[in-house]
Order: sequence, then structure tokens, then C-alpha cells
Amino acid sequence: MSVKLRKKCEELLHESGCSKKVIAHCGVVRDVACEYAQRNPAINFSLVEEGALLHDIGRSITHTIAHAQEGADLLRARGFPEEVVRIVECHTGAGLTADECVALGLKPRDCIPSTPEEKIVCHADNLVAGTKRITIDESVVSSSFLPQKFQDRMYRLAAEVEQLCSP
Repeated sequence: MSVKLRKKCEELLHESGCSKKVIAHCGVVRDVACEYAQRNPAINFSLVEEGALLHDIGRSITHTIAHAQEGADLLRARGFPEEVVRIVECHTGAGLTADECVALGLKPRDCIPSTPEEKIVCHADNLVAGTKRITIDESVVSSSFLPQKFQDRMYRLAAEVEQLCSP
């Protein structure tokens, strides 16, 4: 990603109303996601970088679980490519099915990460608490209030990304 595009993403986060804490978190998630992306030449590195930087733009609207869909809608309205939008939409936990979205009061959309780039950003977000890098075990423990199926999905996603990006 060019410095120009990175600045554009950071400016968009700021202009949208994201706090400095959210912007700093997005930067650390970007760093972690890029560590994974650079290990596999088949990964679209700039897409991972842009998606990671913008993944929490919906926090300018809400800090609830709806922030992923809100962020995706914001980017769609601004004409962003669907590849970037889907990274934002699918980044929570290890994704949500359309039925799970409905049960949570969200729009009935399939928000399960399916592309390698979506999976990498989702996993990277799970490995960052605030601006601190954590392990997948620490992430799952902090999500222990969730049903076991969500925790299992996080572990499966972690294993898949580790395999996808292994040297």
C-alpha cells in the first residue's frame, strides 16, 4: 500500500468520527494482518492492508456488534470495492451466519469470512486487544461468554490462517 493510500484510510477513519484509540487499534491490526499476508505471495497484500486499516470504521457509528455491518454500509455508500467492504463486514470474532445475525438483531447477511484476505484480517483482529498483541487462547478466553460454537470457530479460523500463511 502506498503511503498516500494509508493516509487516506487514516483520514477517513478520523473524518468518520473514529476515536484515536480505534484508529490506533486499526493500525496494530494492520501490522498483524500484514505479517500474515506477506508470508503467502498469493495473498492480495494491499487488500489486506486496506481492509485491516478500515475494519473498525463502523465504530464511528456504534460500538455494538452492529459496527461491522454499519462500517460495511458506510464504505458501500462511499463506493469502496466490495472486496474491502466484505473484510469490514466479516471481521467480528470468526464471522456470523445470516441466521446468527438475525438472532443478534442485525441485518440478515452472511458475514462469515470466505476469502483468504477476509480470514487474515478477521484473525488479526482476534489477536489484538486495544493496541496489545495477544494470543488466540487469550482472545478466546476473553470471549468465554460466547457459546462454545463461536469459540470453536475462532480456533478453526486461527488454524486455517496459520496453515494458509505458513512459510
